[in-house]
Parts: sequence; structure tokens; C-alpha cells
Amino acid sequence: MRNISKKELDPSLVPHHDGTGRIKLAFRILEKDSSVSAEKTITVPTGVSAFDAASWNGIAIDSTCGGYGTCKKCRVKITDGDVEPSKLDFRAFTETEIKQGWRLACLVRTSTDISIDVPPLTTRPKAATVGVGRQVILRPAVQKRYVELEEPTLHDQRTDIVRLFDAIDDIEGTASLAAMRNIPRVLRAANFKVTAVFVDQAFIDIEPGDTTAFRYGIAYDLGTTTVVATLLDLNTGTPLAVKSILNKQQPFGADVITRISATMLDPAALQKLSSLAQETLNQLTQEVCIEAGVNPLHVYEIAIAGNATMNQLLLGIDPEPLGVAPFIMAAADFPDVDAADIGIAIHPRAKAVILPSLGAYVGGDIIAGALASGMDRDKRLRLFIDVGTNCEIVLGDGEKILATAAPAGPAFEAASIKCGVRAASGAIETIKITDGQLIIGTIDDTPAIGICGSGLVDACASLVGVGLLDHSGRFVTDEVAREVAPTLADRLLEREGERVFVLTWSKEVGDLSDCVFLTQRDVRELQFAKAAIATGWALLLEEFGVAESEIQQVLLAGSFGSYLSPASAIKIGLVPKLSVMRILSAGNVAGEGAKMVLLSAQERHGASALLEEIDYIELSDRADFNDKFVDRLSFPV
Repeated sequence: MRNISKKELDPSLVPHHDGTGRIKLAFRILEKDSSVSAEKTITVPTGVSAFDAASWNGIAIDSTCGGYGTCKKCRVKITDGDVEPSKLDFRAFTETEIKQGWRLACLVRTSTDISIDVPPLTTRPKAATVGVGRQVILRPAVQKRYVELEEPTLHDQRTDIVRLFDAIDDIEGTASLAAMRNIPRVLRAANFKVTAVFVDQAFIDIEPGDTTAFRYGIAYDLGTTTVVATLLDLNTGTPLAVKSILNKQQPFGADVITRISATMLDPAALQKLSSLAQETLNQLTQEVCIEAGVNPLHVYEIAIAGNATMNQLLLGIDPEPLGVAPFIMAAADFPDVDAADIGIAIHPRAKAVILPSLGAYVGGDIIAGALASGMDRDKRLRLFIDVGTNCEIVLGDGEKILATAAPAGPAFEAASIKCGVRAASGAIETIKITDGQLIIGTIDDTPAIGICGSGLVDACASLVGVGLLDHSGRFVTDEVAREVAPTLADRLLEREGERVFVLTWSKEVGDLSDCVFLTQRDVRELQFAKAAIATGWALLLEEFGVAESEIQQVLLAGSFGSYLSPASAIKIGLVPKLSVMRILSAGNVAGEGAKMVLLSAQERHGASALLEEIDYIELSDRADFNDKFVDRLSFPV
């Protein structure tokens, strides 16, 4: 059981926020001589700690306590912006240091943009902090042993492989033919001073000299839309580079069902989809290695967290049974896979770990997320929601864990929205209405080109809040609009027989050409999506036998969920009606879980154990699903 920290027991230690908006954290990573080695600006939701934001984006900050404010190692300096010191800051720093801007990164939560200096790492951690406040013992499967061997003589004619393994007494190695081919040449060229490389017990290579400092792995979140790769130093557990790109399978459809359909209609599509997934992973592999200056041949293991369809497409396994009832996977847990078998250009005998799947629509990405967020450890009642086209939901209290999947559709990806765009430069991502004024935030602060998923949720929540959308989801009449929101009433117009609300004017007020607007149909699309998700967690609560008020924490995960305003999510009924302080942006927990299985063999076994610990609840055969879905369509009063 995880100990509850002082930070959780004393709410005064965590600054309050209203659950809305985004902030920019500008990091400068310093060398020991105080020179700047790198700079990175990150946009995160209000309430995310500087420590979490840095960790999710490959910025290493010292910590051994898992971000609970007890080790006092995550020292950073606020160089621009105002961050009030917490009680723990006063215990960690002198009064002079406090005035200079020194703070504990895990307690830096602000509602305004700030700049942060990150000092160089001063410790070589034996534990790595990953996930949502999770700490793992650093014991990766990849091991290196440097040995200096006695040369053979007429009196000592042991074989090369026996001589090598005799010198390594803590690993009972096994060698394949491919791994043995280089042993005679490398041993003699290096004067019998070599490094042996193992993954678990498998001997995969012999390298001349001492190469123990070079030991890397890559964790991938293989998403349907976005794929993320994190390069890890397996000696320290620290991330060295993080990159993300769109999944190259996109031309075959935005969701897994259309990609499965493609393989059913065209026998050649499976091979093409498999190749595109491999190309995506390979491009990311090259990018993270180049950024960190790492030789790909020193990457000895990778871990992949993806849903069941993405996994089978990557491996070239026919996904058709996943798309039709009764929705059967080829396998829940795949055997050992060589990275070369899936076309990843790293060490030729590197291993690939495919995280196991619970069901056709609760895949390895959710197992990874449950692992990273400690759903099997934390004794609080917590709700985990990975928001996306197919929304996965997990409810647990450490003893009992339930999971389900809800077909939310493409609204959160903005695919079915009239002015919808992906979360890229110029997309409207935040919307607030303050004192009758519409305040819009775009990605990179560039002119608006459309609206992405988080902006859609904000827009509907804000319009419900001021009364321009009624609780059924219908735009109010012009007369009511002038009464409840006179400064915004002129934005409600008719376009091609449909009511729309104009978010940005491109030319002049009243001119709808090239403007960004929200349609009545867009609102309905969001209602369908949020109702599916809300029905999912409501049914899990019913199965669990608890009320939504008993939930102590809600984790919003995934690339969309992490940038969703908690206040807006509550307002539209996407999540239970709780205090915003109980709603946490959990980041890319699928990627965090993949990192964990690379850093700790124990956590790898934990991921497999979750298959037995989580009970899957199928919604499609519930007789009461449709009635409960209809009940959740309206916006809460």
C-alpha cells in the first residue's frame, strides 16, 4: 500500500485553482557551470505541477520521493512569474533562497505563465519516478557486464562462451546462434576486455571494451491518432528525449473500426497498415536518438503500449475478429518479440515488449495506464478515464478494479466538427466567458484556424454557463440571448438553416466567410460523446456499489484528456460532479507505463498480473445501456 503524503492530507500545501485555462512553463536546463544546455516551453492545464510537466516532456529533475514533497530534491528556480512558497518550501530552503525564487518543483502549481531554471542532476537515482506519483525500483531487464578475461592456453581450453559466462556469476545466460557469431572475433580484437549484453537471461551481444555507460531503451505509446516515443537512459532511469507524430495509418481511417474494415475489404491492406505502423515507430526512433545523441545500436529493448487493434496491426495479425461480435483478440499477452521482427532499426537482437491487453477495446495502453497510476495499489476510490475516440474507463480502490470501454466517437478528435481541426498551431484550445467577453486561446498564440477537442468542451461549457445553450443542448432564441448575454447575442446566427455561434470573426461582425464557429450539430456530437463516457463510468459505479460522491480522485489521461479543463468537463457532465481539486490531468500514462516496464522487471510482471486483477464489464450487451445513455445526453443543471 502506498503511504498517503502530507501534500494529500493537507490541502493548504497545494495551491487551489478553478480548473480552467492553460499555462506556459518555460524551462531552462542548466549545466554545472550555470550555462544553459537546453530550453523548452511547455503548455499544460492549470493545476499540473512543474515536476509532472517536466517529466512528461523529457526534462529530468532530481527526485527520490515520487513528487510528494518529502525528499526535497526537486529544486528549481522561478526566474519569471509569481509562485507563492508552500509550507514545505519554507522547510526546504532558506529565507534568502525563497526570495531568490527557489521552490520544490512538485509543489509548483500556478495559474499564470512562469519561467523555470532547472539545475543539473546532482544524484544518480536508484529509483525512477514515473506515472502519476509512482516510484519504481530501477532494475531493467537490460544488463551489461564488463569483464577482463584470461586468455586461453593449452592448459585452459574452455570455449569462448563458457569462458565469458564463467566470469559473470550473477546472470545465467543463454545464447542464440546469432549472438554467438561475433564472440571469437570481438574477444581477440579487444584483448579479452569486453562487455556482455543481456536482456533478462538472453545474451544478445558482446562489445569491445567497457560500454556499460551506454544502455538505452525506448517506450512507445502507439495511439490510433498520435504516437509518442520516450528514449530512456536505463542506467539512471531518466528520459533523454521525447517525440510525437501522427500515426501514419491515418489515411486508412481515424478510428480502429475503419482500419479493421480496410483489412476486410482489401487483403493487401493489413500488410500496408503494418508497414505504416513500423514506419511511424522507426521515424520516432531516429528522432529521439538524434536529439539525445545516442547510437541506435545501444538501444537494446523497447516497450509498446497500444490498444489491441494497434498491436495486432503492428504485428501483422488479422484484426477482423476484433471488429465483430464477440470481439476476440488473437492473444492477450504476446510472447517474446524481437524488435527486428517489427522492423525497428535499433540493435539487431534487441527485444520488444508488447504490453498485454485486457480485451478488444481495453488494450495494452490502458493496462500501462493502470500500472502507471497505481490502480492496484492506491486504496482511495479512483476513476481513470482515457478520453478518445474509444474511451477506456477504470474504477478501483486497490482491492477491486473494474474496467470498460465506451464508444465516444470522433468528436474529441474534432473529426466530426464543422470547424474542427487537430490540436496543432492555430487551433482554439481554450475558451472562457468573463464579464460578458469571449476570451479565446489558440495553440502557439497564432490566429485561429479552427477548434480542437479541448476548445469544443470549453465552448459548450461556457455557453451553458451563460445561458446561450440550454440544458438540452439547444441554442436559445435571439430574444433569450439578448436577455441573458447581450454582449454575445450578435454571435448567434443562422447559417444554411442551422443555428451557429461565431467564435472568431475573420473580417467584420456578421460576415461568416472564413470565420470559426460552433454549430448546433457540433453540440449534438459532443453530447453523444460525453453521454457515452458518462454512461460508462455511471455503470461501473453501479457495479461497484458506490455513489459518485465517494470518488476521491478522477484521472484524465491520454493526449486529449491531459489538456481538458476539469471545470469544463464537470460542467458538461463528462466527469462526476466533484471538486475540481479531485480532477487530475494524468498526462500520457500509457507512455509512462511503457517506461515502467523498461525500467523495472518487477513492474513488467505487475502489468501481466493486472490481467487477472481487473474485471472487464461489457457495455454492449447491457439492456439498460440505451436508457442510461439518453439520460446522460443533457447538460447537468
